[in-house]
Amino acid sequence: MRRWLFFAPVGLFVVLGGVFLSQLLLGRDPSHIPSALVDRPVPEFVLPGVEGRDGPAGFATADLQGSLSIVNVFASWCVPCLAEHPLISGLSEDGYRVFGINHRDKDAEAAAWLRRHGDPYTGVGADRDARISVEWGVTGVPETFIVDAAGVIRYKHVGPLTPQLLEDEFMPRIRALGG
Repeated sequence: MRRWLFFAPVGLFVVLGGVFLSQLLLGRDPSHIPSALVDRPVPEFVLPGVEGRDGPAGFATADLQGSLSIVNVFASWCVPCLAEHPLISGLSEDGYRVFGINHRDKDAEAAAWLRRHGDPYTGVGADRDARISVEWGVTGVPETFIVDAAGVIRYKHVGPLTPQLLEDEFMPRIRALGG
């Protein structure tokens, strides 16, 4: 009986190792988080603007109708948000409508961050209590969504955009939607 107790942890280790190895060999991306909102209309929401920000105040569901939009969830305290910010700015400079959801941030800090690093957003909504972010299925910042002209979420990326991801995955999806 004692012999079995000795081999039980070894057997458990072998089984768990096999599960992990099979997941790696199947080529699944462990950072991929599926979203139940992809291919569904954006949630109904109205976000107030970030106080102290130059530009249009806030945005709402209705603003995402009529043409393709990119929605970027960011915060001034988020280091990866700063890393991806030049790419978000580039999308805006290329003529895409980019909206921002400022996640759990103080207005003064968000406004200062946008002044310091550039404000590429058509509109920025202040989601101070993260209620709207939860409705969008946000699990952290940054996250970026592609919304088609009918207001349907067509793609969600969790984490910062990178030049490679933008070229290989993000832009082909935008072009496929007519953007």
